[in-house]
Amino acid sequence: MAYGILDGMTIKIDKAGRIVLPKPVRERFHLREGSELELEERSDGLTLRPVEQRTSMVQEKGIWVHLGKVPRGFDWGSVVEAIRDERIKDASGI
Repeated sequence: MAYGILDGMTIKIDKAGRIVLPKPVRERFHLREGSELELEERSDGLTLRPVEQRTSMVQEKGIWVHLGKVPRGFDWGSVVEAIRDERIKDASGI
């Protein structure tokens, strides 16, 4: 597949700040409605890159690990404390 065809192509930003990726680019990168792109700001410009789709939970050495994004303001301390309380209750038979 020829990749140089779109080099130098100009796209515009609309009033809402949106851009439209040309259909050949969307097809080449298997992008569709709802696909996520990562935006990287660099000294020489901007880079858009498709976000790899992967499961947010994986098992590593027998332990489930969350790889997804944590919501803003998420309080890990309260989660850990709640799990500890739950385990203490289970262990003590309460």
